[in-house]
Amino acid sequence: MVKLSEKNGEHMLIDMLKDREFQEMMSSHLKDTFAYLLERESPFAILCNIEHVTFDPPLPQELQKLLQDLTLFMIAGYTFESFDFDDRFLSFEAGFGPENFGSVVSMPILAVMQVLVEETPILINLANPPADYRSVKEEEGIQSSMETFLSNPENQKFLKKK
Repeated sequence: MVKLSEKNGEHMLIDMLKDREFQEMMSSHLKDTFAYLLERESPFAILCNIEHVTFDPPLPQELQKLLQDLTLFMIAGYTFESFDFDDRFLSFEAGFGPENFGSVVSMPILAVMQVLVEETPILINLANPPADYRSVKEEEGIQSSMETFLSNPENQKFLKKK
């Protein structure tokens, strides 16, 4: 039996998986893989931890409860065409359930645990999303909502005049 090395009473592997440098390396590898697959127009799947996923609009409760803790999303067709990512997050549009309920699926890049092509994992990510990713996403969402609001000239009447 192989025993993990210990450093100051904690497992080095666990520390490494939470290490910012390791997270950045895995994030870079994931982004490079997404770019490669998108450039080659190759459909793929991502396995992710659903606790880090957001849906806009939110999924109806009956659809939300069908999702497993680890959920596989197929990135093909329209979902493939809508797939986008930036430095920290990815998103795509998808339909759910028999009525094909449409929602934008968003998550931190590091929430992707595996990237699969033709049911074969081509990348396995063991790094965890940083603990602060939620506050960054919320801040970006607030900024985006404000920009959308301000871009509509009809909303000027709601702004306070100094």
